[in-house]
Amino acid sequence: MGKSGLIMKKIAATLSSTGTPSFFLHPAEALHGDLGMIVAGDVVLAASYSGTNEELLRLVETLKRLGVPLVTMTANERSPLARHADLHLPVAIDREACPLNLAPTASTTATLALGDALAMALLEARGFTHEDFALLHPGGRLGKRLLKVHQLMHAGDALPAVRLDTPMRDAIYEMSRKKLGITAVLDSDGRLAGCISDGDLRRGLEADEGLMRHTAGEVMSRGPRTISGGELAAAALKIMEDHRITSLFVCAEDGRLEGVVHLHDLWRLELF
Repeated sequence: MGKSGLIMKKIAATLSSTGTPSFFLHPAEALHGDLGMIVAGDVVLAASYSGTNEELLRLVETLKRLGVPLVTMTANERSPLARHADLHLPVAIDREACPLNLAPTASTTATLALGDALAMALLEARGFTHEDFALLHPGGRLGKRLLKVHQLMHAGDALPAVRLDTPMRDAIYEMSRKKLGITAVLDSDGRLAGCISDGDLRRGLEADEGLMRHTAGEVMSRGPRTISGGELAAAALKIMEDHRITSLFVCAEDGRLEGVVHLHDLWRLELF
């Protein structure tokens, strides 16, 4: 209730964002139907600095009946709420930061710090990783930086690819249709043999006016840069910057082409 309730909302949010599903339940609302949110297997974390909050105490009987463990954070281990808890965590302070020693200030800060500590302990116990964090924060900057290449790459029908014996006219059509300014050139087993970019076309036309009479295998650049689909988007960006290229082909360990990631795909992540 009150200021403690606001703190518990933040703790619930921190738990959820670090891999421990959690939500805030208002004690007064719980007494009027919201107790249905609690089911067997849940754990209730309750905070009351005095440990005498009437609404919380009225919930204890129901929680015991449901067999739901109760963890409490209070300043007094002998308080009614603490005595009924399966586990009591002390949050006692010497005095409030309030000059009148009345407004909840230092006490709510202590409760928040302990709640955050619980969340971090659970994070470690679960083996929660950077990648897990990114999955729960896809809209945040860190979440974007931790996206994997396979989540961004163009694959399937969106992947520009031709065979070694494809006529150049058809290869150019494939490049235009897929709108990435590049096409992969594959061997008979679907492995990446090379690529043709817009730059390759310009240089080829300058050197040979009969370029259109050739096949993709005769015009392609060999040894294009590749990356694994399991690598981070940030790693793809670094390769592109280091080699001043705009596309990376995504290949499996056996060399089979899986997709292509373009610099524009990374720009949208605001990784710069």
